[in-house]
Amino acid sequence: MFQTYFGFGFTHLLDVQAYDHLLFLAVLCAGCGHDRPRELLVLVTAFTAGHSASLALATLQLVRVPAAWVEFLVLATIVGGAAINLATRPARTAAAESGQGRARLRGQARPGDRHNNHPAKDPRGLRYATTVLFGLVHGLGFSNFLSAALGAERSLLVPLLSFNLGLEAAQVVVVAALSLLGFAAARTLRVPPRAWATGLSVASGAVAAIGAVQRWPL
Repeated sequence: MFQTYFGFGFTHLLDVQAYDHLLFLAVLCAGCGHDRPRELLVLVTAFTAGHSASLALATLQLVRVPAAWVEFLVLATIVGGAAINLATRPARTAAAESGQGRARLRGQARPGDRHNNHPAKDPRGLRYATTVLFGLVHGLGFSNFLSAALGAERSLLVPLLSFNLGLEAAQVVVVAALSLLGFAAARTLRVPPRAWATGLSVASGAVAAIGAVQRWPL
């Protein structure tokens, strides 16, 4: 039983027909970049905490949300995550860009130009909070698939645990692949990290927006 439901979870997340979860992981990776593995680990952990909680609650039928709304909201989280990425930028990148700008303009700044010394706003707190919230929505989507797979299964503990572990294993594969792709783009094609993050966010958000319009539940 463990291997069966582990396989269900692993293949479900990697299924291109379930592209919404893949797009959200792409948005997560774009939000912190391939060069900050610790921050990415925290984001993935926050997403895991969110979807694990709602997956358990929905599978145990403690929470019920219409499937049409769940599908729409999952796509909405991708659009929201992409918008956050585009509206903010990682503190490290912002600081580096600010430092480079000051170096180019050294000797030209006047004492009254205090705004040049303001530190970049750190968006990590916002990212962590919204990632947990978005994870709750994705957990409801996972539960719809798991509930259908369970059928007349009476014991829920092992299927729920093994399915969730399968999701996490697939999640690690996807995040690692996207991180390596971003690293390769930066080293081989000389793609700036900010350009990579922007392109990935725009592409993911656009696909999700089109899907959300098509699945509008009202």
